[in-house]
Amino acid sequence: MLRLVCTFLFLVFIHQNIQAQAECNCCTQSHFQFDFWLGEWNVYDTDGKKIGENHIVKLEAGCLVRENWKGKSGVTGSSYNFFDPADSSWNQIWVDNQGNNLKLKGKASSNSMVLQSEISQSPDGTWQINRITWTVGSDGNIIQLWEVLDKNQEVKSIAFKGIYKKKSAD
Repeated sequence: MLRLVCTFLFLVFIHQNIQAQAECNCCTQSHFQFDFWLGEWNVYDTDGKKIGENHIVKLEAGCLVRENWKGKSGVTGSSYNFFDPADSSWNQIWVDNQGNNLKLKGKASSNSMVLQSEISQSPDGTWQINRITWTVGSDGNIIQLWEVLDKNQEVKSIAFKGIYKKKSAD
């Protein structure tokens, strides 16, 4: 009798897990790869000066990661980040209050996310690629590095380097 009860409880548990997974289209391991960025952050430059704040949340039943940036200089912006199972890529669309936008695509690795744009012509006429990497440090802080590459994927310049620290950790 005890064996029958244990088997029944096990089957109920399995059924509930399968049902919960079937109801959550964005509950795969891939959809959790950018979760390290979630939270309330103060952002600092490499000299330790606070340059802004960022609020990162998950929306749409875990299918969307939304960023809300507020810089000390008055620049604000939002990005919408999502995993596309069709090509197993992460995608970002950024728009700010200065009229700038950026579309990125890439993949996660063990402790980072690397997204980059298609090659495009810059205002000065040269061809460039934007690559942004988020890397989690051993202290839990995140380094966001935005590099501008030439058509040969060589780094031309650093557009931004920010150190994210959780607000509760300050």
